[in-house]
Amino acid sequence: MSAAALYAHLALGTTTVCRAWAVRRRDGALFGFTDHDRDLWFEEMRFRADSGLTARSLQQTTGLSVDNSEALGALSDAAVTEADLLAGRFDGAEVRCWLVNWADVAERVLQFRGSLGEITRAAGTFRAELRGLTEALNQPQGRAYQRDCSAVLGDASCRFDLGRPGFMAERVVEVVEDRVLFRFGEFRGFDDRWFEKGRMVVLSGEAAGAVGVIKNDRLGAGGRVVELWQAIGPGIAPGDRLRLEAGCDRRAETCRLKFGNIRNFRGFPHIPGEDWLSAVPSGASVNDGGSRFR
Repeated sequence: MSAAALYAHLALGTTTVCRAWAVRRRDGALFGFTDHDRDLWFEEMRFRADSGLTARSLQQTTGLSVDNSEALGALSDAAVTEADLLAGRFDGAEVRCWLVNWADVAERVLQFRGSLGEITRAAGTFRAELRGLTEALNQPQGRAYQRDCSAVLGDASCRFDLGRPGFMAERVVEVVEDRVLFRFGEFRGFDDRWFEKGRMVVLSGEAAGAVGVIKNDRLGAGGRVVELWQAIGPGIAPGDRLRLEAGCDRRAETCRLKFGNIRNFRGFPHIPGEDWLSAVPSGASVNDGGSRFR
C-alpha cells in the first residue's frame, strides 16, 4: 500500500479515486463495500460495487477530538439485511475506510478506523453512525459513589456465574406476540419476577444471537408471561430456543439474598441520602453519622 503514490496521483488534477469500506462484525463475518461502479480486490478481500453503501464527509481532527462520519446504504439480501440489523449483528462492528485509486488499488490510504454506532433503518435503507477510535475516551472512567451496584450481572466486577443451577433456564418458544411478549404454559421452578431485569438470548432460528432485556416476568396459574422492553430480533417463531437469565435490580439486599454475592457488591449502600442536606438536629432519632444498618 502506497500513500505517497496516491498523493502524487491526486496532484495530477485528473483522478481515478473512490472509497472502500471493510466491516467486520463481532461474530467474525467480513463485508467489503465500495462506491465505485466495479468490484475492487485488495487486503485479500472483495469490495462489492452493488452494495449501495455510501458515506457522508468524514470529519477528522487533531488531538483527542472524536472523528465521526455517517454511512448510508440500501438493505439487500446479499450484503446488509434487515434481519441482521434487527438481530444486532452489526452493532459495534469494526469499520475501516480507504481512499483508493481504482485504476491501481495499490495506491490507497486508510482514512478512517473505528466502529459502527447507532443504526437506524427506514424505507429499505439504513443509516449508521461511524465512531472513531477516540470515541472510547468519552466513556466514564472510575467508580461512582452511589447506593446501587455499578457492575453488570456476571461481568468481571460482579464475578457471579450465571451458569449456576437456578439462575438460567433454556426454553423453546411456545407463544410469541409482536416479538415482545412470550407465553409459556408450564414454566415453574423459578419465583415470580425471577427473570425481571434479566436478559433473554435467542439460541436458534433466524434471530439467533439477538439479546433482549426483560421488562416483566409474571408467574400465574396459566403459566409464565415474559415481556421485553422492545421487540427482539427478526422472525422469532415458536420452536426457537431461548435462554433466560436471572435479573438483578442492583440493590444490596438483592445481591445478598438472591445471589449470595454481597462480597462483590460494587455499590455504597450505607452512604446518607440527599435528605441529609436539609437535616436539622432532632432527638427523635440517632444522628451520629453512623450507618443506618446496624
